[in-house]
Amino acid sequence: MAAGYGELLRTPHAARLLTGTLLGRLPNATAALAVLLFARAEGGSYALAGGLSAVYGAANAVGQPLLGRAVDRLGQPRVMLPAAVASALGMVLFAVVGIEPLPVAYVAMLIAGLFTPPLEGGLRALWPTVLRREDQVHAAYALDAVAQEVMFAVGPLLVTLSVAVWSEAAALLVINAIGVAGALSVVVSRPSRQWRSAPREAHWLGALRSPGLLVLLGSFFFIGLALGAIAVAAVAYADEHGGGVVSSALLSALGVGALAGGIVYGGRAWPGAPERRLRLLVAALAVGYLPLMLVPGVVTMTVLAGVAGVFLAPALACAFVVVDRHAPSGTVTEAFSWLVTTFVVGNAVGTAVAGPAVQFGGVAPGFAVPAAGGAAALAVLLAAQRFLLDGPRPVVQPTTYRTPDEPRAENDRNHAAEPGFRARHQA
Repeated sequence: MAAGYGELLRTPHAARLLTGTLLGRLPNATAALAVLLFARAEGGSYALAGGLSAVYGAANAVGQPLLGRAVDRLGQPRVMLPAAVASALGMVLFAVVGIEPLPVAYVAMLIAGLFTPPLEGGLRALWPTVLRREDQVHAAYALDAVAQEVMFAVGPLLVTLSVAVWSEAAALLVINAIGVAGALSVVVSRPSRQWRSAPREAHWLGALRSPGLLVLLGSFFFIGLALGAIAVAAVAYADEHGGGVVSSALLSALGVGALAGGIVYGGRAWPGAPERRLRLLVAALAVGYLPLMLVPGVVTMTVLAGVAGVFLAPALACAFVVVDRHAPSGTVTEAFSWLVTTFVVGNAVGTAVAGPAVQFGGVAPGFAVPAAGGAAALAVLLAAQRFLLDGPRPVVQPTTYRTPDEPRAENDRNHAAEPGFRARHQA
């Protein structure tokens, strides 16, 4: 298993792209905490901090697929770096102006969120052009999901450390400077500079005209909902069992479970179509949420949280493969960005739904929301499975394989003659 990951990371450009993308995504991963700490330090209320974060999140949800479509049209460097700089400047404006005048603060959040570069989708579009074999691409998607868990654990610690050493404003500036540096590292790399999307059909729906992709987005909206609800329910559980340390333990256990599951999943090749495998992984994920409704003691609950997280990273990694297989020609970055947006929106909805469930029903109903979310995610896959399992459309034109020195580009997976990755063929 370790040898497989080692071989992957020793592939030219792989480690650099993964590291640069993770650093570039730090501002997005830590925005809610950094904005909250800064707004509170400026004398703002929690409600104001929440409002600013909501504007950032809404703008981010809109901007990701739009910027992803621009990347597919114009290439990565021409979109990613200017977007990263614009987003960082929005946060710089916020750090300089503070919360007064308030309209300027909201504009700063709008700019920072709207121009957050779609590095996540960009990396997943690059993996097939960098790695030699399809099984390595599968492993890279799993490693990407695992690294994401690590980033969401380390990012808040970095913000807290920056606040302790300097200030809340400095934390905003440092995190966003790191983000720009990470984006720069990615876009100046040869794979990013050479990557070109396949020719695309002009269509206002873009990636969303793929029925299979729509099914996947519908399912992962509910998985995002489940995760958002778990965060709220964990806080409510902690209030009854010893305070904030308990909620941190539960969420950390969830992350550790996802980390372990992702490492194991990516460490081997799996037979069969990924669409069928995704159903099994989502089913296992949904089942894992059910025992949380029992709300046992802290130790048992922590173990159950760890088990509930085991299939999250594998489900994400498998979903990345399915996105690659079903995105229409020339829309792969946009398609991955839609997955990010859907997941984030689902997370926000889950938070909003779990709050009243806890308030009016208690902790157990709060944990019933993620259980319902997992069940709904599975139901979507089962009800619309024919759109995922129809497979690729018949090949419409011959494809040619690249030479060893020739950069690989995206090719429409839906037009491939046999199951495989679009990037195995020259676009």
